[in-house]
Amino acid sequence: MSADVLRTMPVSYSRWYEIGQGRINAFADLTEDWQHIHLDEAAMAPHGGTMAHGFLTLSMLSAMSYDVQPEVPGLVQSLNYGFDRIRFVSPVRAGQRIRGRFSVADVTEKPGRYDVVWDVAVEIDGVEKPAIVATWINVFEVGA
Repeated sequence: MSADVLRTMPVSYSRWYEIGQGRINAFADLTEDWQHIHLDEAAMAPHGGTMAHGFLTLSMLSAMSYDVQPEVPGLVQSLNYGFDRIRFVSPVRAGQRIRGRFSVADVTEKPGRYDVVWDVAVEIDGVEKPAIVATWINVFEVGA
């Protein structure tokens, strides 16, 4: 597979993931972020309900990427190299569904690997503005 094949990949979408209150509560416990906007359903009801942590929404990109990651011949492993840019645009309310939209922005071919830069957006079902827009870098290590 050449870097050109990766560069010409069409825009890809993950499946939908529901962000329920149980997932939000579990994330709060794991990260010790118990802010009321995430957990207090009664207090947040007048505001449209509780909202997911931005980092919970961001972390879902890992699962979403498995839905769209291309078949790379000789792939040894895919690594998260980090983000150049992340913006939290819209809140994700408990009970909403999100999915990832991935497009390849750039590919750098290096010995034994491809550095793939993705333009990603986390879309909210039925909402015009995305939850997140980001530039994400993955390293695809390939065998000889």
